[in-house]
Amino acid sequence: MEILQLKNISKSFDGGKTTVLNQIDFSVKKGSIVSFVGESGSGKTTLIRMIAGLERSDSGEIYLKDTLVSSDTIFVKPEKRNIGMVFQEYALFPHMTVSKNIAYGLHQSKNPKQRIAEVLDLVGLKGFEERYPHELSGGQQQRVALARAIAPKPELLILDEPFSNLDAMLRVQLRNEILEIVKKTGVTAIFVTHDTQDALAISDEILILKHGDLVQKAAAETLYKNPKNIYVASLFGEVILLKKEVLKQFQFQIEEGKQYAIRNKNLKLSENSTYKLQAKIAKSIFLGENYQLKLLLQDNNFIHVYKKEKSNTERIIIGFEKEDLFVF
Repeated sequence: MEILQLKNISKSFDGGKTTVLNQIDFSVKKGSIVSFVGESGSGKTTLIRMIAGLERSDSGEIYLKDTLVSSDTIFVKPEKRNIGMVFQEYALFPHMTVSKNIAYGLHQSKNPKQRIAEVLDLVGLKGFEERYPHELSGGQQQRVALARAIAPKPELLILDEPFSNLDAMLRVQLRNEILEIVKKTGVTAIFVTHDTQDALAISDEILILKHGDLVQKAAAETLYKNPKNIYVASLFGEVILLKKEVLKQFQFQIEEGKQYAIRNKNLKLSENSTYKLQAKIAKSIFLGENYQLKLLLQDNNFIHVYKKEKSNTERIIIGFEKEDLFVF
């Protein structure tokens, strides 16, 4: 069952001069976790604001559980859409305790105290009811924000850059915790992020936006292994665009009109590669776990590769396999 459907959603600002979203069309299945990924200015925030009812589209339709909530003639207010929101800045009320923050959205609940206890236990903050936001760590504040969002039992949960204010170690820990909590509730969730590692770790599907266009929507593994273009490929790790003259040096037969690329990690420093050549090490940089080698090819083309051990030779063999290439 599709819990959310967007049909030809467009949005522009400055009297139509700046297009933010261009005919966006997709759906989200009930119980799934979908991530919206894109650079700053790609339209992610505007898109979730329209889904939540905080912004109106210029054209198109939005359906929640087959109910039309936004069109040229219909607009259902945010409080009537049953959507939970976790904002990037948490948006907790500083003068309210944890329990009162959570109770804020439970005015229609018959037993708010019981529900508050349930969600605090779910997010691992039982016993924190009377604390204030300033008495909590960043990770704890994030979990309170999540508890407040899921307390009313929303049909859809939207998390806007939920890990961006956290340090790297806490980020991974909280990401795993939130994923587990979301899975336990069974709520359909949309994560907004610019970090593709977060998206890969938590998503059933990933939606890629660029300059207001929906570039590709697919399962995480599909996007990683079969990106639609070089932009999508580059979001999920360092990708090298291989010029025609470089591929000819590898004795690789190119097809005219095609673009070739490869993930940096798939370049092999081995004689056993099907397509290989000898390159000169122009520079070696120690990066802790490995060394970055700047390799000089013929015609003054460079390629960067990574090697676990320090290389004591001036030249090195570099190669790849055909199946490791992206062809666009």
